[in-house]
Amino acid sequence: MEVGFLGLGIMGKAMSMNLLKNGFKVTVWNRTLSKCNELVAHGASIGKTPAEVINKCTITIAMLSDPAAALSVVLDKDGVLEQICGGKGYIDMSTVDPETSCKINEAITSKGGRFLEAPVSGSKQPAETGQLVILAAGDKALYEAAIPAFDILGKKSFFLGQVGNGAKMKLVVNMIMGSMMNAFSEGLTLADRSGLNPDDLLDVLDLGAIANPMFKGKGPAMLQNNYSPAFPLKHQQKDMRLALALGDENSVPMPVAAASNEAFKKARSMGLGDMDFSAVFETLKVLKHSS
Repeated sequence: MEVGFLGLGIMGKAMSMNLLKNGFKVTVWNRTLSKCNELVAHGASIGKTPAEVINKCTITIAMLSDPAAALSVVLDKDGVLEQICGGKGYIDMSTVDPETSCKINEAITSKGGRFLEAPVSGSKQPAETGQLVILAAGDKALYEAAIPAFDILGKKSFFLGQVGNGAKMKLVVNMIMGSMMNAFSEGLTLADRSGLNPDDLLDVLDLGAIANPMFKGKGPAMLQNNYSPAFPLKHQQKDMRLALALGDENSVPMPVAAASNEAFKKARSMGLGDMDFSAVFETLKVLKHSS
């Protein structure tokens, strides 16, 4: 199967590399075309524009940074919409709000194309090892056609029904994750400030009912001030904001998520947006130093 891939950031690069390594023919595009070079060295072809990739491939996947980027790639000059037509499918795996997914769906289907939203749960390492969880919604036939690629990219894929449901599920998941990271950061700080060894806290957590891969994987790096980005903090804050908007639409009070969003905003104001989302831990160190 030959697929197109638009967007070669932390996630897109790892995902397209996985497809190449597993025998797929892949045509890639990125706004900064030099980011395509490593993929080309592994056998990928380059499309100079999103439209060129769509024209060449039956199925094209996008993994973009935010709703504005997702819309731009579809609607702007030389974008997806210029070449999408009957017989072609477009799969947006970006994390966006349901409204953005619906706009993209309307644009694609108005030209006869098929659309699937398929945001993923997982960051850099799961993307590199093909262990993402894929949250798809939209055209069921396109979902079934994409299963061979999804089986390479993820450990499990879900079909959640109509367009918008995939986006909603991803926002709920990331809202929980962001809230947990803030509570975890507060716990590490409280342990340290009260005279405990934070490394002991990590061991205790790992043996108890709230043990989870995020605490186990992020904790030691956080204690070493290592925030190499697996999932950039600016994207986590964007997802918290979108999740809170979804809460507003559905009249769901979300005080924990709202407080967590403020912490991520504080971290962004400190210049930490491009670091891993666990760098929200640094906001508490500032409080410590100023006390």
